[in-house]
Parts: sequence; structure tokens; C-alpha cells
Amino acid sequence: MEKNVYLDLGYWAQKKAKEAGADETGIGINQSRSVEVDFRDGKVENLKESTQQSLWIDIHSKGKFSSHSTNDLRKSSLEKFIPNAVDLTAFLEKDDFRTLTPPELYEGQHTVDIDINDPAQVAVTAEERLNRAKELGALLEGRDERIISIASGFYDSHSESYLLMSNGFEGHNESTSFTHGASVSMQGEGDKKPEGWKYYRAHHLEDLVSAEETAAEALLRTQDRLGAKKVPSEQLPLLLENANAARLLYYLLGPMRASYIQQKRSFLEGKKGEQIAADVLSVIDDPTVVRGLGSKYYDGDGIAAKVRPVISNGVLDDYFVDVYYGNKMGWQPNGGGTSNLIIKPGTRSGQEIEAALDKGILVTNWLGGNANSTTGDYSLGVAGWLIENGKRVQPITEMNISGNYSDLLMNLVEVGNDPYVHSSFRTPTLLFDKVSFSGS
Repeated sequence: MEKNVYLDLGYWAQKKAKEAGADETGIGINQSRSVEVDFRDGKVENLKESTQQSLWIDIHSKGKFSSHSTNDLRKSSLEKFIPNAVDLTAFLEKDDFRTLTPPELYEGQHTVDIDINDPAQVAVTAEERLNRAKELGALLEGRDERIISIASGFYDSHSESYLLMSNGFEGHNESTSFTHGASVSMQGEGDKKPEGWKYYRAHHLEDLVSAEETAAEALLRTQDRLGAKKVPSEQLPLLLENANAARLLYYLLGPMRASYIQQKRSFLEGKKGEQIAADVLSVIDDPTVVRGLGSKYYDGDGIAAKVRPVISNGVLDDYFVDVYYGNKMGWQPNGGGTSNLIIKPGTRSGQEIEAALDKGILVTNWLGGNANSTTGDYSLGVAGWLIENGKRVQPITEMNISGNYSDLLMNLVEVGNDPYVHSSFRTPTLLFDKVSFSGS
């Protein structure tokens, strides 16, 4: 369907819901197409194309709320689907906190051209996809006699979404995504077969890191795991690679949401305006990054996306507040999620920080684990390198770090000047002191 056809369908559905007895509605229409090509050891392992479309509708009727979705966008089907959805809502309990977004929060969208749709995506051919996926693997063939298996892939997608709120919001979003990557398994000591991988993602095909660099990184990461072992348990500095720092910060997002606060599941409850981290940590949420992987104009509630501070010199500025839990808490909604999280950089690169480290562990990979949002306790598996006198002296694996996020954040010593730009978490190298490592 063309854009105006989707919008016409949305407004038609909105009218039908009103006629069926709905007081207010929120309607989303989504369409996407994706193609996935995977090779293993020079042969096609997976070739998949998927096209999807869907419509969801939130019904607000007489203080009651329900949400429904369908993949059948024919009007003849929606003629039955929408009235049934309204009728079913009558059987639910009232929920006075379920409301549409206040119209004033729709206002003030930024005007930056975030450029997240690559018009060249439609011209990518099946042959090009196959060649790109195969090339990544071919670049690794014969590079190391210990290689057991090579996997590589190329993926691209195009998606459009439309959002209509009956109290005045209309939004349209169109984006493309390209991903390629490779993984390598190698023969290690005895029966060990370590595996390493690397992938990159971008909105524009031209922004993907080259196949040569991607393949080389996948191989190096695998080679770095050969001979890896546990080292003795010790409290040491933790040097966290920029490409993997997002995983550590990801566990903070839940406790920073209003839903977690309201449900008493956050160790950050009551911490707004207080020091929760060392003063070297400052984070902003920036939806205006051109071609940023998290860039947007509005969120799922239609709230205008704006640049806002999250943590300033270690002080928690605000929580992420959606409309529903904002109503429950009596707080002003500001968007229930993030866009691009950007950490204010320091002055030294990761390499410079590493070279100046007397002893510590560089973490380059996570091996599972969990964190408790209520207490802040964490236990995470890690792999990487033991650092002594600024040199990598022993690859390590199957070790754990454990502790509490409140202590970890306060023990952040330094932030690098090397943000990882291939993610919506633009994290630089991070150095923490006094981290407990469990090993042999």
C-alpha cells in the first residue's frame, strides 16, 4: 500500500471504532519486508524472505481499555474485527489510568533530518545479497589452519509504521536496516573449540564497516580465545571494551523506568536528583543523531522525542516515564524508553587507558549472567584478557564478576574518548576499580 492508503485505512478504522462505541482510539499500522542470507563453509545454509503487515488498535471505552491486533488489513475483515474489539472491551474492568497521551506532549518534535531510510535498499538484488554473505566467509578461508568452521551472513530490511491517535496525533516512520557479520570456530587445546564473531548494523548500506574489517575482527576475536582459562579470584580493575559496554548499562534501563518504580522493582527508587555514579559519568538521550540506530521523532505513545539528560556528573536526572505509569505515579510522561544513549567522552583512548593499567582484566565478551533490578545485585560471566604492566598476558574465560550496581557505578574511574558508534548505546571504554572477579 502507498502511504496515503495506509493513512486512509487508519482514519477509516478510527471512524469505525467510534461508530461501534469507542470513546478514543490509538491505531498503529505496520508493514515490513526483510531478507536473510546465511552461508556456512561456503554453502548456503539459510535463505529467508519475510513480508509482514499488521494493524493494532487500542480501544478506550467508558473507562475501560483493551488492545487488539490483526494481520488481515482487508476492510471486509476489519468491518467485523473492530466492532468485536469494542464489544469485548465492555467485559473488562475499568482502568482510569489508561488514557491517550495529552495532546500537548505531541508538540515540539525536533526537525533534524535523521536520515534513517536508505532509498537504495530497493535496488539491492538477490545476487548482491548472496555475494555479500558469501564474501565475508571467503575472506576467512585459509587464514588460520586451526579454523574448523566459518559462518557468515547478510540481512536487510525495510519497514514503515503509521500511528494515529484520535485526540489529534498522526505519525509516520520509515526506515531501513542492513547487517552483516561472521563467526569462526577453531580447534583449541584438547576438545575445546572456541568461537568468536563480529557483526555490524547500519541504516544505510554505505555505512556498514567493510567486509574485510568485519572478517578480520571475527578471526581475531576467535584467536584471542585460544588458550583462555580462569585465573585466580581477585578484586581488580575492570576495563570494559567500548563495543561491549552496552550490556552492562542495559541492566540499568529497567530500574530507571516508571513501571519498575511503581511496582517496587527498582533499586533506583527515590534516587532522582541524587548521586548514583561517579562524577565522571554523564549520559544523554539523543534522538537527533543523524543515521543513529535509535534516532526517532516520537515514541509509541506519540510523545515528541527530545534531547534530554539522563545522568549528569553521576546524578540521576530523571526516570523514563510512559503515559500509563505516569498517570499512576502522578508524573509527567516523557517517553517510556530510550533513543541513542550517549556517554560524555573522556580524554584518553581505550588503548591508552589499557597501556597505563598496572593490573586488571579487560572484558571483551559476556558469558551470560543476570542482574536483580530490585536490589541492584549482579553476577555476570566474562571473557577477555588479564592485563599486567599495560600488556595482555593471558586470555581469560568462564570467570564471573559479581557485586552491586550502586557500588560498581560509584567505582567508575575513567571514561574513554572512543564511543562505539555502531549501536544505539554509544559507549566508550569504561574503567572500574575494585571489581570482584571469581575464577580458579
